Amino acid sequence: MSPRAAWRLETLGFTRVYDYVGGKADWFAAGLPIEGRLADVPRAGGVARRDDVTCRLTDRLGDVAAEARAVGKETCVVVTDGGILLGRVRGEALDGDPEAKVEEIMESGPTTVRTNTTLDSIVERLRSRNVDSILVTTSDGKLVGTLYLSDAERRLGGAGSDAEEDEASCNCKG
Repeated sequence: MSPRAAWRLETLGFTRVYDYVGGKADWFAAGLPIEGRLADVPRAGGVARRDDVTCRLTDRLGDVAAEARAVGKETCVVVTDGGILLGRVRGEALDGDPEAKVEEIMESGPTTVRTNTTLDSIVERLRSRNVDSILVTTSDGKLVGTLYLSDAERRLGGAGSDAEEDEASCNCKG
């Protein structure tokens, strides 16, 4: 809505008014509240684990590897101070020169999905690529967490997607 409309709503007594310029798709991708008949469709942001080990470009690999392994992880997600995803260090890369800086050995720009991506589409994608997880970010690149295939499958319960069921039961005209 326009800034003028937002201000007008405030003058009418509305207390939760937003002037959101990014549009509806960006709103959804930011993980903000969704209304409507598809609001309850399971999405990446609702299932992603938020326990990733994170590190910065200038961190020493030895420190990062020790921190990750201390909590049973084989990956460190590289982010800025503001939480923007830059890359990741995983697997055998953690065994590299302990004095190396993360920036020297990280994988830049890993594949991500947005928070509003439906679980059924992610499950299909991960299965077809034989991948067990994917990073989830907001539309501006802020790390939300990691979505694991096993978590998504468990959440879907092996049945058809909620979106497909909603579509099938909808009395929409169009």
